[in-house]
Amino acid sequence: MTAARAGRQRLAVVFGGRSTEHEVSVTSARSIMREADPGRFEVTPFGITRGGAWLTPDETRRRLARVEAGETRGIGDDPGAGALAYPDVLAALRESDVVFPIVHGTFGEDGTLQGMLEMADLPYVGPGVAASAIGMDKELMRAVFAAAGIPQTEYAVLRDGDVRAPSAEARSAVDALGYPCFVKPCNGGSSVGVSKARSREDLTEAITEAARHDRKVIVERAVEGREVECAILGNDDPLPSPLGEIRPRREFYDYQAKYIDDTTELIVPAALAAETASRVQALAVRAFRALDCAGLSRVDFFVRDDGSVLCIEVNTLPGFTPISMYPRLWQEAGVSYGDLISRLVDLGLVRHAAVRRA
Repeated sequence: MTAARAGRQRLAVVFGGRSTEHEVSVTSARSIMREADPGRFEVTPFGITRGGAWLTPDETRRRLARVEAGETRGIGDDPGAGALAYPDVLAALRESDVVFPIVHGTFGEDGTLQGMLEMADLPYVGPGVAASAIGMDKELMRAVFAAAGIPQTEYAVLRDGDVRAPSAEARSAVDALGYPCFVKPCNGGSSVGVSKARSREDLTEAITEAARHDRKVIVERAVEGREVECAILGNDDPLPSPLGEIRPRREFYDYQAKYIDDTTELIVPAALAAETASRVQALAVRAFRALDCAGLSRVDFFVRDDGSVLCIEVNTLPGFTPISMYPRLWQEAGVSYGDLISRLVDLGLVRHAAVRRA
C-alpha cells in the first residue's frame, strides 16, 4: 500500500455486487461518496455488477451517472470471471489508502471481500473476516450468541436434504417451535427470502422460497414484541447509540417494508424505559464483542411487553443510505453523516495497524 499523501486520503468505495441487495448497496455508496469530507478524502468508486464483473473507476462513474439520471437502479448485469480477471481494476484499487466496502449480502458482507482486502494489505472499514462470516451465517451467529449467554429466540436449522424434503425429525423440530414461525435463508440480508409460516401447510412453500437463496434454512419461533435497533461504533471500546424502533405497517419488516413501502415508522429515539434501553445497549455491545466485530455494526432486538429482551441478529455491514437506521441513530447522538464516515475510516486504519503489529 502506498503511503497516504500529505493532502487528501484516497478513499475507495467498493459497492454493488452479486447479491440480491445490489440496489441497496448502490444507494449506500452514492450517499457515502456524496457526504465524505472533500477536504479529507479523494473518493474513487469501484462498482461490481450483478454478474460479478469489476468495473474501472471511470466505467463506474459512467454507470452511476445513469443511476443519478433515474435510468436504472443498478450498475449492470455484466457477467464476471472472478476478481482476478480484472488486473487493471485491482491495480487501481491497490493505490487506495483505505477502502470502504459497502457490498451488502453475499460476496461482500460475508467476509469474502474482507479477506481479499486483508490479502492485499489494504485497510478497510468494518468488521474483519471472521466476524463478517459469522454475522452473515445465522446458524453460526446463533451458536456464538448461545456461547456468550445472549438471549435469543428459539430456532431450528434445515440443510441439504432436509431443505429439499424435510425428514420427520426435521418437521418435528420445526413443529416444536410452534406456528406461526419465520423461515429465512441462513445467509442473506434485507429480509430477502423471508416468509411467515402460519401452519405446517405453509411451511413447505416458505422453505422452498428461503432455499432459493441458500442451502441452509433457519426457522425461528415467532415473537411478539417491539423491534428495536442499536448502532455500535468502535473497536476495542465500542459505543452504543441511542435506540431506534421499527414499526412496519405490513405484517413484518420485510424487504418491501424496508426499501419500498414508505409507511414504515422509524422512531428515533425509541420510547423505552431507561432501564430497558440500558439493557438493550449493554446486550448490543456484548453481541458486538462476541462476534469480534470492529468499526461498526447494527444489533437488532425484540423487546417484549414484560421488558425481556431477545437478540435477533448482528448486521455487520448495515445500510448506509441517509435514511438508514445506522446513520440516523448516530445523528441522534450528534454525529453527522460526514463525521461518521471519517470516524469509521479512522477506526479501520487503527485496526489495520493493530493487525499488522500482531
